[in-house]
Amino acid sequence: MGMGRVTETVAKMEKIIGPSKPIFIGVAGVALLLLLLSFSPSTSFPNMFDVSKMTMSPEKDGAATKDCTTLSDQGLDLGHDPADQTFYDDPSLSYSIGSPLKNWDEKRQQWLHHHPFFAAAAGGGGVLMNRVVVVTGSQQLPCENPVGDLLLLRLFKNKVDYCRIQGHDIFYNNAFLHREMTSVWAKLPPVRAAMVAHPEAEWVLWLDSDVVVTDMEFKLPFEKYGNHNFVISGWENLVYEKRSWLGLNTGVFLIRNCQWSIDFIETWASLGPANPNHEELKEIIRATLTDKEFPSDEQSALVYLMLKEKEKWGEKVYIENGYSFNGYWLAIVDGYEKIEEMYRAVEAVASGLRRRRGEAVSGWYGEMREVYLKATQDGNGGWRRPFITHFTGCQPCSGQHNPIYGGESCWNGMERALNFADNQVLRNYGFVHDSLGNSSFLSPLQFDSPG
Repeated sequence: MGMGRVTETVAKMEKIIGPSKPIFIGVAGVALLLLLLSFSPSTSFPNMFDVSKMTMSPEKDGAATKDCTTLSDQGLDLGHDPADQTFYDDPSLSYSIGSPLKNWDEKRQQWLHHHPFFAAAAGGGGVLMNRVVVVTGSQQLPCENPVGDLLLLRLFKNKVDYCRIQGHDIFYNNAFLHREMTSVWAKLPPVRAAMVAHPEAEWVLWLDSDVVVTDMEFKLPFEKYGNHNFVISGWENLVYEKRSWLGLNTGVFLIRNCQWSIDFIETWASLGPANPNHEELKEIIRATLTDKEFPSDEQSALVYLMLKEKEKWGEKVYIENGYSFNGYWLAIVDGYEKIEEMYRAVEAVASGLRRRRGEAVSGWYGEMREVYLKATQDGNGGWRRPFITHFTGCQPCSGQHNPIYGGESCWNGMERALNFADNQVLRNYGFVHDSLGNSSFLSPLQFDSPG
């Protein structure tokens, strides 16, 4: 199903609904889009959906052997680490912020040279070319909020589900890796440590504990970030013109595993509480920003750094606002049912998307679904699932949410977001939540039924 055909179809849609009309075209519009696609002679699903034509070959399909093991041709031996000397054998190596790490790009390349499977995949455009390690964490003590520990458990499960489906590794941390860097600053030390612990990974993705991944099929658009090393949600005008601490949101960021990033994190961290002159720095940051009275946080420090050293760092920083890389929960949670309705409308016509599948190949169906999502968008009247729903200001563990929100709106919103995401996972297991407000009871997903 070529992208040229998709372009022609979108053009047809524009003639029908008009290019100046809102992108949100409703269920009828989805049906019309599907109808146009279905009548295109060059638009067809692969023959895999004709089950009668399928054949099984143990040699080709990796079928189970007599002892129930599964054959694999990946050639990855994680049970062996070559004896060749690498940076890990250097006694001066430190995983900590505040300890210089030099020549990291060369050290990574040397390690990959001694681990050729990772090197071949990273350099040859294989599945590991943009390998990701997700890093997240939470407080080390029990939550004060009565429902806080349950919410944190479900929030972590959500991230584990996404990583399993996408093939990402995940590191969960609930301890301080640096004695001076606590509270909101505690995210930087595990990100730095993850870079050293995972030289095979090209990227580290940080997700705050109160982040929900609400599109399990979403693949990060690495092609957009090829010339960049740091991706963060925000708006350039709020940073560089308004000098607002809200110009960026550090709850989610993607950072490349390279020397530039090591240096960037060290510089960012130097504006925090590990610096003995932190109190004086806070006053400087407060005087620079226009809307932050007590700038002791890592987000204000990052905006300050971008303002003061834009020439040094700015070229490699991608400020993302083209999709919900860090979606604001209050603008999202009431729209989940409408999004589910639109996705079911797609599946009602596209029988291939209704097919039962193994979770390990669910990403294939996500790529197929993209054909039907080209005419819409994430947010701004569109009906594409948001990648991230971030419950900023809700504080699920302490319960000390921003007073502009009601506590129940935070907790109910989280339950809806988690169940919305969970439905996407559970369909691979044959179930679906009865409603987004009910976390306890599930119903079987009927055969050939839209998810």
